[in-house]
Amino acid sequence: MKVTIDGQSIEVEPGTTILQAARMIGGEVVPPAMCYYSKLKGSGGKCRCCLVEVAKGSEADPRPMPKLMASCVTGCMDGMEVNSKSSPRVTEARKSVTEFLLINHPLDCPVCDQAGECDLQNLSFEHGKSETRFIEEKRTFEPENIGPNIQLHMNRCILCYRCVMVADQLTDDRVHGVMDRGDHSNISTCISKAVDNEFSGNMIDVCPVGALTDKTFRFKSRVWFSKPYNAHRNCPTCSGKTTVWMFGDEIQRVTGRKDEYHEVDEFICNGCRFDHKEISDWTIEGPRAFEKDSVINQNKYNRKLQKVEIATEDHILLGREEDRKKISMAEIPLTEEDIINQKSLGNNG
Repeated sequence: MKVTIDGQSIEVEPGTTILQAARMIGGEVVPPAMCYYSKLKGSGGKCRCCLVEVAKGSEADPRPMPKLMASCVTGCMDGMEVNSKSSPRVTEARKSVTEFLLINHPLDCPVCDQAGECDLQNLSFEHGKSETRFIEEKRTFEPENIGPNIQLHMNRCILCYRCVMVADQLTDDRVHGVMDRGDHSNISTCISKAVDNEFSGNMIDVCPVGALTDKTFRFKSRVWFSKPYNAHRNCPTCSGKTTVWMFGDEIQRVTGRKDEYHEVDEFICNGCRFDHKEISDWTIEGPRAFEKDSVINQNKYNRKLQKVEIATEDHILLGREEDRKKISMAEIPLTEEDIINQKSLGNNG
């Protein structure tokens, strides 16, 4: 099937969604996504960040779809034409969705451990506003300890359901989920039971905001102060392929390896994530590459930098060459008038 997104066409297989087709094309046509996760079945359709305009339904039915569609759950049709970033309707809708997500989200980026790698931050930088129209009080929740390794900050949660799906699809006994209804909905455990299964740490990796953070890394450092390296170890529970975040010779935290859309390639166990923080535990493969605009990538070794040349001799100080000639006796000998003046000065002295 042939699908066109923002003027760029691509052939896709039946069953491909618009978001998946956009990711095949890459670049600015890719809609943002806060709830969709390609590794989790049933994800998507909740945050509404990936709305697109379907200008042509298909070759068989070329009528446009009247409403904006969530690209993560809308399948492609042969001959479909989609407007993503090129559509003013889409841009305005994404601004509205961003404003809605920030209604209850606290602006505590300076103290949040997710700062620098937060999908909501990236969305706000592109579609957010500098002021708010919300005059009511933000909803707040009491702190709740859900386990020995994970810290829950429910005030930051945007209810993307990713952590619930991870627990459903990776573990045998899920003990947490979405409680209550409407604007009272929140992530919590059943009767304050601790989350302690072997793959619970992956809830941290899939969370797009700072609602679930690593207790072993909490308030320890900023991600842009650390240097990420791909590393692996022989692990009987998982693949053992991770990213270790180092500050000097210290491993401050361990995460799963993520792709350009911030999705982990392979889920890792809690043993690799929390218990192995010594360099001797890992085989370091090399530095981890990030997108060039990421704050993590700033001033790091994996950026290609152009050589800087500063021309201080010829262009900055105008007349520099002429000044050199004036003080160079070999190039500009004294005139007869200069000789007479020098002699007169000598006689007067």
